[in-house]
Amino acid sequence: MGELFPSIFTCDGEDISPEIRWEGAPEGTKSFVLIMDDPDAPMGTFTHWIVYDIPAVENHFPRNFPKSPEVNGIKQGINDFRRVGYGGPCPPRGHGYHRYFFKLYALDLPGLGLKPGSTRREVENAMANHILAEAQFYGIYKRD
Repeated sequence: MGELFPSIFTCDGEDISPEIRWEGAPEGTKSFVLIMDDPDAPMGTFTHWIVYDIPAVENHFPRNFPKSPEVNGIKQGINDFRRVGYGGPCPPRGHGYHRYFFKLYALDLPGLGLKPGSTRREVENAMANHILAEAQFYGIYKRD
């Protein structure tokens, strides 16, 4: 089971992104894509965060990553809240625990060739056939 999200990272708190670190990218990695989603949402998988064109030299995001379309060349897409950047866990009250997956993809491309504010579908289509590896972890959260 994943760890419980501290409320600071949710809609019940400051709704800021947590610090994320990774290591062990495969040889040939030229960039990363990060997607956070909730497969337990009542209407189907809900996308909370899309980040792409992350240079291969990066191995972490600081806490409270700016909610801007582009930060030093790193681009962010439109989430299912219809906003750019991170949107924290915010399940319906009384709906039980939801899982929030962070999926990190190592790509053989230096960038996806997409503009900031792209959709998840656009990002997934652009990275298809270019994924060298994928890693994921998840946290859980519920609202009473």
